[in-house]
Amino acid sequence: MISGKAYLLDFDGTIANTVRCITTTMHETFRQMGFAPEQIPSYDAMVETIGLPLLGALKGLGNLDDERAQYATDLYRQIFKTLEKETIEIFPHVAETIKELHRQGKRLAIVTSRNYPSLERILQYHGLFNYFEEFMTNTPGIAPKPAPDMVNILLERMGLRPEDAIVIGDTTFDIEMGNRAGCRTIAVTYGNHSREKLCTASPTQIIDSFDQLL
Repeated sequence: MISGKAYLLDFDGTIANTVRCITTTMHETFRQMGFAPEQIPSYDAMVETIGLPLLGALKGLGNLDDERAQYATDLYRQIFKTLEKETIEIFPHVAETIKELHRQGKRLAIVTSRNYPSLERILQYHGLFNYFEEFMTNTPGIAPKPAPDMVNILLERMGLRPEDAIVIGDTTFDIEMGNRAGCRTIAVTYGNHSREKLCTASPTQIIDSFDQLL
């Protein structure tokens, strides 16, 4: 197993199983916006957008103009808050592995398309927030995954070289982002993209369980 000074972790599909909450919220968002049942995007189509910025995901799924897409995003965030505690779970072995990596002196950060308030609420609820020293979340003006910009900003903040850091995620967006930033990458197979799809992004390594990081 490759190792580094720092681990830059995706959140949705890597740390937390959020797919049920995301797809349920998307479905309810489109329903409240007046979409007929047959017009609401399929479950598979929704899952394919996980890891991308929410505004663009909803815009594409619903074929929305800019104004309607912003309305959908605001509505989604209201609905998500009511569902997150009962539907989001931390994946097996993640919490104890994060704590052990922290104990070993590894530097931990999160790089995610999720907005910061939502990320903080979920991490605080599950007792994991304080193990991370930096957070790079969806930010206007910063190119989203799979562009390398979010990783590059984290590296600068943390005073790291690309070769010091490993980017870990469950989608090709994560792996492509890390590769483009010059970092080594680890893909996890239990998230939103299959092993076969992850291989197309050429990760440095692939793991089936988060505790394999140890």
